[in-house]
Amino acid sequence: MCGIIGIFGSEPVNQAIYDGLTVLQHRGQDAAGMMTSDGSRVFLRKDNGLVRDVFHTRHMLQLEGFMGIGHVRYPTAGSDSRAEAQPFYVNAPFGMALCHNGNLTNARQLRQELFETDLRHINTTSDSEILLNVFAYELQKVLDGRRLKPVAVDLYTAVRALHRRCQGAYALVLMIVGVGIIAIRDPHGIRPLVYGKRAGKNGVSYMFASESVALNVQEYELIRDVAPGEAILVDMNGKVSASVCADSKLHAPCIFEYVYLARPDSVVEGIAVHRTRLRMGEMLAQRLLKVWPDHDVDVIIPVPDTSRTAALQMAYALGLTYREGFIKNRYIGRTFIMPGQAARRKSVRQKLNAISQEFYGKNVLLVDDSIVRGTTSTQIIQLAREAGARKVYLASAAPAVRFPNVYGIDMPSTRELVAHNRTIDEIAAVIGADWLLYQKLEDLERAVSCESAVINQFDSSCFNGHYVTGNISSDYLQQVDLERSDEAMLQRRSNNLDLAEVTGYQ
Repeated sequence: MCGIIGIFGSEPVNQAIYDGLTVLQHRGQDAAGMMTSDGSRVFLRKDNGLVRDVFHTRHMLQLEGFMGIGHVRYPTAGSDSRAEAQPFYVNAPFGMALCHNGNLTNARQLRQELFETDLRHINTTSDSEILLNVFAYELQKVLDGRRLKPVAVDLYTAVRALHRRCQGAYALVLMIVGVGIIAIRDPHGIRPLVYGKRAGKNGVSYMFASESVALNVQEYELIRDVAPGEAILVDMNGKVSASVCADSKLHAPCIFEYVYLARPDSVVEGIAVHRTRLRMGEMLAQRLLKVWPDHDVDVIIPVPDTSRTAALQMAYALGLTYREGFIKNRYIGRTFIMPGQAARRKSVRQKLNAISQEFYGKNVLLVDDSIVRGTTSTQIIQLAREAGARKVYLASAAPAVRFPNVYGIDMPSTRELVAHNRTIDEIAAVIGADWLLYQKLEDLERAVSCESAVINQFDSSCFNGHYVTGNISSDYLQQVDLERSDEAMLQRRSNNLDLAEVTGYQ
Protein backbone atom coordinates (compact mmCIF):
# COMPACT_ATOMS: atom_id res chain seq x y z
CA MET A 1 0.00 0.00 0.00
CA CYS A 2 1.74 3.11 -1.27
CA GLY A 3 0.56 6.29 -2.93
CA ILE A 4 1.91 7.50 -6.28
CA ILE A 5 1.40 10.62 -8.33
CA GLY A 6 2.71 11.94 -11.64
CA ILE A 7 2.04 15.33 -13.22
CA PHE A 8 2.88 16.78 -16.61
CA GLY A 9 2.02 20.45 -16.33
CA SER A 10 2.02 23.78 -18.04
CA GLU A 11 3.66 25.36 -14.98
CA PRO A 12 5.92 24.24 -12.10
CA VAL A 13 4.55 21.06 -10.56
CA ASN A 14 6.38 20.85 -7.21
CA GLN A 15 3.54 22.34 -5.16
CA ALA A 16 0.89 20.30 -6.95
CA ILE A 17 2.79 17.06 -6.30
CA TYR A 18 3.28 18.05 -2.65
CA ASP A 19 -0.44 18.76 -2.25
CA GLY A 20 -1.32 15.49 -3.98
CA LEU A 21 0.99 13.50 -1.70
CA THR A 22 -0.54 15.03 1.42
CA VAL A 23 -3.95 13.85 0.21
CA LEU A 24 -2.51 10.35 -0.33
CA GLN A 25 -0.69 10.33 3.03
CA HIS A 26 -3.07 7.68 4.39
CA ARG A 27 -1.52 5.23 1.91
CA GLY A 28 1.95 5.53 3.44
CA GLN A 29 3.44 7.31 6.43
CA ASP A 30 6.95 5.87 6.44
CA ALA A 31 8.70 7.81 3.66
CA ALA A 32 8.01 10.35 0.95
CA GLY A 33 9.80 11.48 -2.19
CA MET A 34 9.55 13.64 -5.28
CA MET A 35 11.53 14.05 -8.48
CA THR A 36 10.94 16.83 -11.00
CA SER A 37 12.46 17.73 -14.35
CA ASP A 38 12.80 20.85 -16.47
CA GLY A 39 13.26 18.72 -19.59
CA SER A 40 17.02 18.33 -19.34
CA ARG A 41 17.84 17.97 -15.64
CA VAL A 42 16.24 16.17 -12.71
CA PHE A 43 15.82 17.28 -9.11
CA LEU A 44 15.24 14.82 -6.26
CA ARG A 45 14.21 14.95 -2.63
CA LYS A 46 13.23 11.87 -0.60
CA ASP A 47 13.55 10.72 2.99
CA ASN A 48 11.81 8.84 5.77
CA GLY A 49 8.88 10.63 7.39
CA LEU A 50 5.59 12.30 6.58
CA VAL A 51 5.24 14.58 3.56
CA ARG A 52 5.24 17.70 5.73
CA ASP A 53 8.48 16.60 7.42
CA VAL A 54 10.37 15.53 4.29
CA PHE A 55 9.74 18.65 2.19
CA HIS A 56 10.76 22.03 3.54
CA THR A 57 10.87 25.35 1.71
CA ARG A 58 14.53 24.91 0.76
CA HIS A 59 13.72 21.55 -0.85
CA MET A 60 10.69 22.83 -2.70
CA LEU A 61 12.67 25.69 -4.21
CA GLN A 62 15.14 23.20 -5.65
CA LEU A 63 12.45 20.96 -7.20
CA GLU A 64 12.19 22.81 -10.50
CA GLY A 65 10.33 21.80 -13.62
CA PHE A 66 6.99 21.27 -15.28
CA MET A 67 6.83 17.51 -14.86
CA GLY A 68 7.44 15.24 -11.93
CA ILE A 69 6.48 12.17 -9.91
CA GLY A 70 5.97 11.58 -6.20
CA HIS A 71 5.53 8.75 -3.73
CA VAL A 72 4.46 8.01 -0.16
CA ARG A 73 5.53 4.67 1.28
CA TYR A 74 4.72 2.50 4.23
CA PRO A 75 7.26 -0.10 5.31
CA THR A 76 6.85 -3.28 3.30
CA ALA A 77 8.86 -6.42 3.95
CA GLY A 78 12.51 -5.74 3.25
CA SER A 79 11.93 -2.03 2.63
CA ASP A 80 12.49 -0.37 5.97
CA SER A 81 15.41 2.01 5.37
CA ARG A 82 15.52 5.44 3.80
CA ALA A 83 17.49 3.95 0.91
CA GLU A 84 14.20 2.30 -0.16
CA ALA A 85 12.33 5.63 -0.37
CA GLN A 86 11.08 6.46 -3.86
CA PRO A 87 11.37 7.67 -6.60
CA PHE A 88 14.18 5.45 -7.89
CA TYR A 89 16.39 6.82 -10.68
CA VAL A 90 18.70 5.39 -13.35
CA ASN A 91 20.68 7.57 -15.74
CA ALA A 92 20.46 5.26 -18.77
CA PRO A 93 18.75 5.33 -21.08
CA PHE A 94 18.01 9.08 -21.08
CA GLY A 95 17.59 9.35 -17.32
CA MET A 96 14.39 7.96 -15.88
CA ALA A 97 12.68 7.68 -12.51
CA LEU A 98 9.91 5.43 -11.21
CA CYS A 99 7.32 5.37 -8.43
CA HIS A 100 5.59 2.07 -7.70
CA ASN A 101 2.58 0.85 -5.74
CA GLY A 102 2.29 -2.92 -5.42
CA ASN A 103 4.58 -5.91 -5.11
CA LEU A 104 6.38 -8.18 -7.55
CA THR A 105 5.99 -11.87 -6.79
CA ASN A 106 8.96 -12.96 -8.94
CA ALA A 107 11.41 -10.35 -7.68
CA ARG A 108 14.09 -12.89 -6.72
CA GLN A 109 14.16 -14.38 -10.20
CA LEU A 110 14.23 -10.94 -11.84
CA ARG A 111 17.06 -9.76 -9.61
CA GLN A 112 19.16 -12.71 -10.73
CA GLU A 113 18.28 -12.15 -14.40
CA LEU A 114 19.18 -8.48 -14.19
CA PHE A 115 22.59 -9.29 -12.75
CA GLU A 116 23.51 -12.33 -14.85
CA THR A 117 21.88 -11.55 -18.21
CA ASP A 118 20.99 -7.85 -18.34
CA LEU A 119 24.24 -6.81 -16.57
CA ARG A 120 22.47 -4.29 -14.37
CA HIS A 121 23.21 -3.66 -10.69
CA ILE A 122 20.44 -3.43 -8.07
CA ASN A 123 21.49 -1.41 -5.07
CA THR A 124 18.58 -2.02 -2.68
CA THR A 125 16.22 -4.81 -1.67
CA SER A 126 13.26 -3.01 -3.24
CA ASP A 127 11.29 -4.66 -6.04
CA SER A 128 10.54 -1.13 -7.28
CA GLU A 129 14.19 -0.69 -8.26
CA ILE A 130 13.93 -4.03 -10.08
CA LEU A 131 10.91 -2.79 -12.05
CA LEU A 132 12.75 0.36 -13.08
CA ASN A 133 15.79 -1.58 -14.27
CA VAL A 134 13.69 -4.10 -16.19
CA PHE A 135 11.96 -1.26 -18.04
CA ALA A 136 15.24 0.60 -18.63
CA TYR A 137 16.89 -2.54 -20.03
CA GLU A 138 13.95 -3.38 -22.28
CA LEU A 139 13.75 0.17 -23.64
CA GLN A 140 17.49 0.19 -24.32
CA LYS A 141 17.12 -3.11 -26.17
CA VAL A 142 14.24 -1.77 -28.28
CA LEU A 143 16.19 1.31 -29.33
CA ASP A 144 19.44 -0.56 -30.02
CA GLY A 145 21.16 2.70 -30.93
CA ARG A 146 18.69 3.42 -33.75
CA ARG A 147 17.57 6.81 -32.55
CA LEU A 148 18.38 9.42 -29.95
CA LYS A 149 14.92 9.56 -28.37
CA PRO A 150 12.18 6.94 -28.15
CA VAL A 151 8.76 7.44 -29.70
CA ALA A 152 5.50 6.08 -28.31
CA VAL A 153 5.75 2.76 -30.13
CA ASP A 154 9.20 2.14 -28.62
CA LEU A 155 7.90 2.82 -25.13
CA TYR A 156 4.90 0.54 -25.57
CA THR A 157 7.14 -2.24 -26.87
CA ALA A 158 9.24 -1.92 -23.70
CA VAL A 159 6.09 -2.00 -21.57
CA ARG A 160 4.98 -5.22 -23.29
CA ALA A 161 8.32 -6.78 -22.43
CA LEU A 162 7.97 -5.57 -18.83
CA HIS A 163 4.56 -7.23 -18.59
CA ARG A 164 5.99 -10.50 -19.92
CA ARG A 165 8.78 -10.52 -17.35
CA CYS A 166 7.15 -9.06 -14.24
CA GLN A 167 4.56 -10.90 -12.18
CA GLY A 168 2.45 -9.55 -9.35
CA ALA A 169 0.83 -6.18 -8.74
CA TYR A 170 2.18 -2.87 -9.96
CA ALA A 171 0.81 0.56 -10.65
CA LEU A 172 3.66 2.74 -11.96
CA VAL A 173 4.43 6.29 -12.96
CA LEU A 174 7.70 6.82 -14.82
CA MET A 175 9.33 10.10 -15.78
CA ILE A 176 11.77 9.98 -18.69
CA VAL A 177 13.92 13.05 -19.18
CA GLY A 178 13.16 14.79 -22.47
CA VAL A 179 10.44 12.23 -23.26
CA GLY A 180 7.55 12.68 -20.83
CA ILE A 181 5.58 10.75 -18.22
CA ILE A 182 4.18 7.27 -18.70
CA ALA A 183 1.71 5.47 -16.39
CA ILE A 184 1.51 1.66 -16.36
CA ARG A 185 -0.83 -0.80 -14.67
CA ASP A 186 -0.39 -4.55 -14.29
CA PRO A 187 -2.51 -6.89 -16.45
CA HIS A 188 -4.85 -7.77 -13.56
CA GLY A 189 -5.35 -4.16 -12.43
CA ILE A 190 -4.80 -5.17 -8.81
CA ARG A 191 -3.59 -1.80 -7.54
CA PRO A 192 -5.51 1.37 -8.47
CA LEU A 193 -4.38 4.13 -10.83
CA VAL A 194 -6.44 6.96 -12.34
CA TYR A 195 -5.74 9.98 -14.49
CA GLY A 196 -7.29 13.34 -15.23
CA LYS A 197 -6.66 16.76 -16.69
CA ARG A 198 -7.01 20.43 -15.84
CA ALA A 199 -7.08 23.39 -18.17
CA GLY A 200 -5.11 26.41 -17.01
CA LYS A 201 -4.15 29.79 -18.36
CA ASN A 202 -0.87 28.37 -19.70
CA GLY A 203 -2.28 25.16 -21.13
CA VAL A 204 -3.51 21.70 -20.05
CA SER A 205 -1.98 19.70 -17.21
CA TYR A 206 -2.34 15.94 -16.71
CA MET A 207 -2.19 14.02 -13.45
CA PHE A 208 -1.91 10.32 -12.61
CA ALA A 209 -2.62 9.21 -9.04
CA SER A 210 -3.45 6.21 -6.89
CA GLU A 211 -6.82 7.67 -5.94
CA SER A 212 -9.24 10.10 -7.55
CA VAL A 213 -9.31 12.28 -4.44
CA ALA A 214 -5.81 13.55 -5.30
CA LEU A 215 -7.27 14.90 -8.53
CA ASN A 216 -10.47 16.25 -6.97
CA VAL A 217 -8.79 18.46 -4.39
CA GLN A 218 -6.72 20.16 -7.11
CA GLU A 219 -9.68 20.58 -9.47
CA TYR A 220 -8.55 18.05 -12.04
CA GLU A 221 -11.26 16.40 -14.08
CA LEU A 222 -11.22 12.63 -13.58
CA ILE A 223 -11.02 11.04 -17.03
CA ARG A 224 -10.92 7.35 -16.12
CA ASP A 225 -8.90 4.55 -14.55
CA VAL A 226 -5.78 3.36 -16.30
CA ALA A 227 -6.93 0.01 -17.70
CA PRO A 228 -5.30 -3.29 -16.72
CA GLY A 229 -2.18 -3.83 -18.83
CA GLU A 230 -2.44 -0.32 -20.28
CA ALA A 231 0.25 2.33 -20.65
CA ILE A 232 -0.62 6.02 -21.05
CA LEU A 233 2.03 8.46 -22.26
CA VAL A 234 2.06 12.24 -21.96
CA ASP A 235 4.92 13.41 -24.18
CA MET A 236 6.93 16.63 -24.03
CA ASN A 237 4.39 18.38 -26.26
CA GLY A 238 1.56 17.49 -23.92
CA LYS A 239 0.17 14.94 -26.36
CA VAL A 240 -1.59 11.95 -24.77
CA SER A 241 -1.53 8.47 -26.26
CA ALA A 242 -2.40 5.05 -24.83
CA SER A 243 -1.95 1.40 -25.62
CA VAL A 244 -3.00 -1.85 -23.95
CA CYS A 245 0.32 -3.66 -23.77
CA ALA A 246 -0.66 -7.02 -22.27
CA ASP A 247 -2.81 -9.92 -23.33
CA SER A 248 -6.28 -9.96 -21.84
CA LYS A 249 -6.18 -11.15 -18.23
CA LEU A 250 -8.68 -11.49 -15.43
CA HIS A 251 -9.45 -7.97 -14.21
CA ALA A 252 -9.43 -8.37 -10.44
CA PRO A 253 -8.81 -5.21 -8.39
CA CYS A 254 -7.89 -5.56 -4.73
CA ILE A 255 -11.05 -5.59 -2.61
CA PHE A 256 -9.14 -4.39 0.45
CA GLU A 257 -8.97 -0.96 -1.20
CA TYR A 258 -12.70 -0.63 -0.50
CA VAL A 259 -12.52 -2.12 2.98
CA TYR A 260 -9.68 -0.05 4.39
CA LEU A 261 -7.04 1.44 2.11
CA ALA A 262 -8.83 4.03 -0.02
CA ARG A 263 -10.27 7.28 1.30
CA PRO A 264 -14.08 7.24 1.44
CA ASP A 265 -14.28 10.22 -0.92
CA SER A 266 -12.37 8.37 -3.65
CA VAL A 267 -13.80 6.59 -6.67
CA VAL A 268 -11.92 3.38 -7.54
CA GLU A 269 -12.74 1.55 -10.80
CA GLY A 270 -15.77 3.81 -11.16
CA ILE A 271 -17.08 2.61 -7.78
CA ALA A 272 -17.65 5.15 -4.99
CA VAL A 273 -15.81 3.91 -1.90
CA HIS A 274 -18.23 5.64 0.48
CA ARG A 275 -21.25 3.87 -0.97
CA THR A 276 -19.54 0.48 -0.81
CA ARG A 277 -18.95 0.98 2.91
CA LEU A 278 -22.58 1.92 3.43
CA ARG A 279 -23.57 -1.33 1.76
CA MET A 280 -21.08 -3.24 3.90
CA GLY A 281 -22.89 -1.93 6.97
CA GLU A 282 -26.28 -2.82 5.50
CA MET A 283 -25.20 -6.39 4.76
CA LEU A 284 -23.55 -6.76 8.15
CA ALA A 285 -26.85 -5.76 9.76
CA GLN A 286 -28.72 -8.36 7.72
CA ARG A 287 -26.20 -10.99 8.77
CA LEU A 288 -26.56 -10.10 12.45
CA LEU A 289 -30.35 -10.45 12.26
CA LYS A 290 -29.97 -13.82 10.56
CA VAL A 291 -27.56 -15.36 13.07
CA TRP A 292 -28.79 -13.55 16.22
CA PRO A 293 -32.35 -12.26 15.73
CA ASP A 294 -32.97 -11.77 19.47
CA HIS A 295 -29.74 -9.83 20.13
CA ASP A 296 -29.42 -7.55 23.15
CA VAL A 297 -27.23 -4.81 21.62
CA ASP A 298 -27.92 -1.39 23.13
CA VAL A 299 -25.58 0.82 21.10
CA ILE A 300 -23.29 0.64 18.07
CA ILE A 301 -19.91 2.36 18.33
CA PRO A 302 -17.35 2.51 15.49
CA VAL A 303 -13.63 1.98 15.83
CA PRO A 304 -12.29 5.19 14.22
CA ASP A 305 -11.92 6.05 11.43
CA THR A 306 -12.50 3.76 8.46
CA SER A 307 -15.40 1.83 10.01
CA ARG A 308 -17.59 4.85 10.71
CA THR A 309 -19.54 4.62 7.47
CA ALA A 310 -20.38 0.92 7.85
CA ALA A 311 -21.22 1.33 11.55
CA LEU A 312 -23.58 4.23 10.90
CA GLN A 313 -25.48 2.33 8.21
CA MET A 314 -25.57 -0.81 10.35
CA ALA A 315 -27.12 1.12 13.25
CA TYR A 316 -29.68 2.67 10.90
CA ALA A 317 -30.64 -0.70 9.42
CA LEU A 318 -31.03 -2.26 12.88
CA GLY A 319 -32.84 0.70 14.39
CA LEU A 320 -30.17 1.03 17.07
CA THR A 321 -28.45 4.04 18.59
CA TYR A 322 -25.16 5.09 16.97
CA ARG A 323 -22.62 6.80 19.19
CA GLU A 324 -19.05 8.00 18.92
CA GLY A 325 -17.37 6.36 21.88
CA PHE A 326 -13.67 6.81 21.15
CA ILE A 327 -11.62 9.97 20.78
CA LYS A 328 -8.68 9.54 18.42
CA ASN A 329 -5.29 11.17 18.57
CA ARG A 330 -4.70 11.92 14.90
CA TYR A 331 -0.95 12.10 15.24
CA ILE A 332 -0.44 8.36 15.70
CA GLY A 333 0.08 6.20 12.61
CA ARG A 334 -1.81 3.10 11.53
CA THR A 335 -0.95 0.32 13.96
CA PHE A 336 -1.26 -2.86 11.88
CA ILE A 337 1.88 -1.89 9.96
CA MET A 338 3.99 -1.10 13.01
CA PRO A 339 6.84 -3.53 13.78
CA GLY A 340 6.58 -5.38 17.06
CA GLN A 341 3.63 -6.27 19.27
CA ALA A 342 4.83 -4.03 22.11
CA ALA A 343 4.93 -0.99 19.82
CA ARG A 344 1.45 -1.73 18.51
CA ARG A 345 -0.02 -2.18 22.00
CA LYS A 346 1.49 1.08 23.19
CA SER A 347 0.31 2.87 20.06
CA VAL A 348 -3.32 1.75 20.48
CA ARG A 349 -3.40 3.17 24.00
CA GLN A 350 -1.91 6.43 22.74
CA LYS A 351 -4.25 6.57 19.76
CA LEU A 352 -7.67 5.99 21.33
CA ASN A 353 -9.42 7.00 24.53
CA ALA A 354 -12.91 5.92 25.51
CA ILE A 355 -15.80 8.25 26.51
CA SER A 356 -17.10 6.38 29.56
CA GLN A 357 -20.62 7.84 29.35
CA GLU A 358 -21.20 6.02 26.05
CA PHE A 359 -20.18 2.63 27.46
CA TYR A 360 -21.23 2.49 31.09
CA GLY A 361 -23.79 -0.20 31.80
CA LYS A 362 -24.48 -0.94 28.12
CA ASN A 363 -24.17 -3.91 25.80
CA VAL A 364 -21.94 -2.38 23.14
CA LEU A 365 -21.41 -3.57 19.57
CA LEU A 366 -18.09 -2.25 18.29
CA VAL A 367 -17.74 -2.13 14.50
CA ASP A 368 -14.33 -2.27 12.83
CA ASP A 369 -13.39 -2.40 9.15
CA SER A 370 -11.30 -5.56 9.57
CA ILE A 371 -9.33 -7.60 12.10
CA VAL A 372 -5.76 -8.49 11.18
CA ARG A 373 -3.46 -9.38 14.08
CA GLY A 374 -6.15 -8.78 16.68
CA THR A 375 -3.82 -6.59 18.74
CA THR A 376 -5.87 -3.45 18.18
CA SER A 377 -9.16 -5.27 18.73
CA THR A 378 -7.97 -6.72 22.05
CA GLN A 379 -6.92 -3.32 23.33
CA ILE A 380 -10.09 -1.58 22.17
CA ILE A 381 -12.33 -4.21 23.77
CA GLN A 382 -10.39 -3.77 27.00
CA LEU A 383 -10.85 0.00 26.77
CA ALA A 384 -14.61 -0.51 26.39
CA ARG A 385 -14.72 -2.76 29.45
CA GLU A 386 -12.67 -0.29 31.50
CA ALA A 387 -15.18 2.41 30.48
CA GLY A 388 -17.96 0.36 32.08
CA ALA A 389 -19.50 -1.64 29.24
CA ARG A 390 -21.58 -4.57 30.51
CA LYS A 391 -20.90 -6.69 27.42
CA VAL A 392 -18.66 -5.99 24.44
CA TYR A 393 -19.44 -7.46 21.03
CA LEU A 394 -17.39 -6.90 17.87
CA ALA A 395 -18.47 -6.89 14.21
CA SER A 396 -16.01 -6.78 11.30
CA ALA A 397 -17.12 -5.21 8.02
CA ALA A 398 -14.70 -7.60 6.29
CA PRO A 399 -14.36 -11.38 6.48
CA ALA A 400 -11.70 -13.04 8.61
CA VAL A 401 -8.17 -12.30 7.36
CA ARG A 402 -6.63 -15.77 7.20
CA PHE A 403 -3.96 -15.45 4.50
CA PRO A 404 -1.11 -13.03 3.71
CA ASN A 405 -1.49 -10.44 0.99
CA VAL A 406 1.33 -10.68 -1.57
CA TYR A 407 0.29 -7.80 -3.83
CA GLY A 408 1.49 -4.77 -1.90
CA ILE A 409 -0.26 -4.81 1.48
CA ASP A 410 2.29 -5.78 4.09
CA MET A 411 0.04 -7.85 6.30
CA PRO A 412 1.89 -9.98 8.86
CA SER A 413 3.10 -13.52 8.54
CA THR A 414 0.35 -16.15 8.52
CA ARG A 415 1.04 -17.33 12.05
CA GLU A 416 0.59 -13.75 13.33
CA LEU A 417 -2.91 -13.41 11.85
CA VAL A 418 -5.39 -13.86 14.68
CA ALA A 419 -7.82 -15.78 12.44
CA HIS A 420 -5.25 -18.27 11.20
CA ASN A 421 -6.30 -21.83 12.14
CA ARG A 422 -8.91 -20.52 14.60
CA THR A 423 -12.69 -20.74 14.66
CA ILE A 424 -14.74 -17.59 15.20
CA ASP A 425 -15.41 -18.57 18.83
CA GLU A 426 -11.69 -19.09 19.37
CA ILE A 427 -10.89 -15.69 17.84
CA ALA A 428 -13.49 -14.05 20.12
CA ALA A 429 -11.84 -15.67 23.13
CA VAL A 430 -8.36 -14.51 22.08
CA ILE A 431 -9.40 -10.86 21.62
CA GLY A 432 -11.71 -10.89 24.67
CA ALA A 433 -15.04 -10.25 22.92
CA ASP A 434 -18.31 -11.63 24.27
CA TRP A 435 -19.43 -12.29 20.69
CA LEU A 436 -17.87 -11.81 17.26
CA LEU A 437 -19.46 -11.31 13.84
CA TYR A 438 -17.66 -11.35 10.49
CA GLN A 439 -18.94 -10.19 7.10
CA LYS A 440 -19.37 -13.02 4.59
CA LEU A 441 -17.03 -12.75 1.60
CA GLU A 442 -19.83 -13.06 -0.95
CA ASP A 443 -21.66 -10.18 0.79
CA LEU A 444 -18.53 -8.02 0.74
CA GLU A 445 -17.93 -8.69 -2.95
CA ARG A 446 -21.56 -7.98 -3.73
CA ALA A 447 -21.40 -4.71 -1.76
CA VAL A 448 -18.61 -3.55 -4.06
CA SER A 449 -19.48 -5.10 -7.42
CA CYS A 450 -23.14 -4.09 -7.51
CA GLU A 451 -22.09 -0.58 -8.55
CA SER A 452 -20.06 -1.78 -11.55
CA ALA A 453 -21.23 -3.37 -14.78
CA VAL A 454 -17.76 -4.63 -15.69
CA ILE A 455 -16.12 -5.82 -12.46
CA ASN A 456 -17.47 -8.98 -10.90
CA GLN A 457 -14.29 -10.52 -9.52
CA PHE A 458 -11.71 -9.23 -7.07
CA ASP A 459 -8.41 -10.13 -5.54
CA SER A 460 -9.75 -11.31 -2.17
CA SER A 461 -6.70 -13.43 -1.41
CA CYS A 462 -6.25 -12.32 2.20
CA PHE A 463 -9.73 -13.74 2.89
CA ASN A 464 -9.88 -16.85 0.69
CA GLY A 465 -6.24 -17.66 -0.16
CA HIS A 466 -6.91 -17.49 -3.92
CA TYR A 467 -4.15 -15.47 -5.62
CA VAL A 468 -5.33 -14.13 -8.97
CA THR A 469 -1.89 -14.12 -10.62
CA GLY A 470 -1.77 -17.88 -10.16
CA ASN A 471 1.97 -18.12 -9.47
CA ILE A 472 1.97 -18.25 -5.68
CA SER A 473 3.44 -21.48 -4.32
CA SER A 474 3.60 -22.78 -0.75
CA ASP A 475 7.37 -22.18 -0.82
CA TYR A 476 6.77 -18.54 -1.78
CA LEU A 477 4.26 -18.08 1.05
CA GLN A 478 6.70 -19.67 3.49
CA GLN A 479 9.35 -17.16 2.43
CA VAL A 480 6.82 -14.34 2.86
CA ASP A 481 6.14 -15.60 6.38
CA LEU A 482 9.83 -15.45 7.22
CA GLU A 483 10.26 -11.94 5.81
CA ARG A 484 7.15 -10.48 7.46
CA SER A 485 7.44 -11.84 10.97
CA ASP A 486 7.90 -9.31 13.75
CA GLU A 487 11.30 -10.81 14.50
CA ALA A 488 12.51 -10.26 10.93
CA MET A 489 11.16 -6.70 10.76
CA LEU A 490 12.77 -5.73 14.05
CA GLN A 491 16.09 -7.29 12.99
CA ARG A 492 16.08 -5.30 9.72
CA ARG A 493 15.36 -2.09 11.58
CA SER A 494 18.21 -2.84 13.98
CA ASN A 495 20.57 -3.49 11.07
CA ASN A 496 19.56 -0.23 9.42
CA LEU A 497 20.20 1.70 12.64
CA ASP A 498 23.62 0.06 12.99
CA LEU A 499 24.48 1.01 9.41
CA ALA A 500 23.37 4.58 9.96
CA GLU A 501 25.57 4.81 13.07
CA VAL A 502 28.63 3.51 11.20
CA THR A 503 28.18 5.72 8.15
CA GLY A 504 26.84 8.79 9.91
CA TYR A 505 23.83 8.76 7.58
CA GLN A 506 21.11 9.45 10.17
